[in-house]
Amino acid sequence: METPRIGSGIDGFTLTERLPSGGMATLWRVSHPDHDLPLVMKIPILDPGADVSTIVGYETEVMVHRRLSGPHVPRLVGAGDLAALPYIAMEFVAGERLAETMRKAPLPIAEVVRIGSAIAVALADLHRQKVVHLDLKPENVMMTPAGAVLLDFGLSRHAELPDLLGEESSAPMGTAAYIAPEQVLGDRTDPASDIFALGCLLYQMATGEEPFGRPATLPGMKRRLYHAPRPPRALRPDMPAWLEEIVLRCIEVDRSRRYAEASKVAFDLRHPDQVVVARHRRPSAPPSLGQRLLARFQKREESEVLGPPTRARREAGPSIVLAAVDLSGAHDELAQAILAETRRLLDAREDSWLACLSILRTEILRDSQGVDAQGRSAYIGRLVALKDWARPLHLREDRVSYHVIEAVSAADAILHYAEHNDIDHIVLGARGSSAVRRHLGSVSTKVVAEARCSVSVVRIKGGATS
Repeated sequence: METPRIGSGIDGFTLTERLPSGGMATLWRVSHPDHDLPLVMKIPILDPGADVSTIVGYETEVMVHRRLSGPHVPRLVGAGDLAALPYIAMEFVAGERLAETMRKAPLPIAEVVRIGSAIAVALADLHRQKVVHLDLKPENVMMTPAGAVLLDFGLSRHAELPDLLGEESSAPMGTAAYIAPEQVLGDRTDPASDIFALGCLLYQMATGEEPFGRPATLPGMKRRLYHAPRPPRALRPDMPAWLEEIVLRCIEVDRSRRYAEASKVAFDLRHPDQVVVARHRRPSAPPSLGQRLLARFQKREESEVLGPPTRARREAGPSIVLAAVDLSGAHDELAQAILAETRRLLDAREDSWLACLSILRTEILRDSQGVDAQGRSAYIGRLVALKDWARPLHLREDRVSYHVIEAVSAADAILHYAEHNDIDHIVLGARGSSAVRRHLGSVSTKVVAEARCSVSVVRIKGGATS
């Protein structure tokens, strides 16, 4: 086929405008009579002498992108035959690339938090679809009014698809400034690699510097296994300690100390008052020279330095559990049953995390002027009760947070909180059945029907829970 140019037709698409492109592909605005949405076409440059990884990357991107959906990825509308003319046609995403925003770094702290939480939400959605991006960088993030959209899945890995790139080469694949330590060592399976890259982006947005530079060699990239970057606050003293804590936890070398879920990063960015700042935070301890030499010969470097991958932790149970508890005083037995179910879920996964939630009905506050029997504000009284309720779980302070929300509808408040904070699992109670409740519905019924995550409903029935 002739060289693509404005006006060319490809499988019903018409090329209307050439866009700025890189050296691996050309980008075009295109139109199609069957699609009303704005479209863009990516045509990989596959010269006869092109590296085979370019071809494999194209095949990978098509395979992965076909299985993605949702607001954080462009909608795929077509792909070309590799034997004829390969291309990927997708929704054109209007917005500003993070690469453009990054030119203004260091950014205001509020902007760092806003962008960082949007990217974390997008990553959480991607990971739920069993995909690890593995090339998260400013050029591959588009910021729109609705949030972050992730681009370019040429290096991605889908858990249920063959890893064509991994089979082709064991060399590190990714962008040197953001590549995770385990990627440097050839592991392309762990969603925590994207969290490491997110930490690098947060660091760069806040300080204007890349935490590990842009090494051009494998030894240069391996330095991040043993040498921690400068603490962000050493470069930007006005950076809040809680934000530095989030950044440093994202870029931990030891994956058991890194965030396991992007949703938890988003939660912490949105709730800085709940972030526990370590008094004497130390980077992961580097191995001795002897350990490093032994690892080099026995190929144990990854397990000794990086810790276990996060996939096993994720499969063991939910990462963020929301326990919604009625602590108005009339349902103590049910509250204890919710506590028991919550303990069971948390015990399944050591790095799981609990959000305790109690709803103050606004009409009750209006009647009582928001004061409890002891003369305290009802809000403070409920918060104290919530902490008392969770105390028997004996959770570290960095594994639990407490939230009291004033709302007319408890069900709506629980649903909104769960969706806004990307909760993995909700635990709540159901009170005794009655004809009126069956007719009008209940909090638990509505939450079960509308929640976008799994739900455990605890009910007292003959002394047992269900």
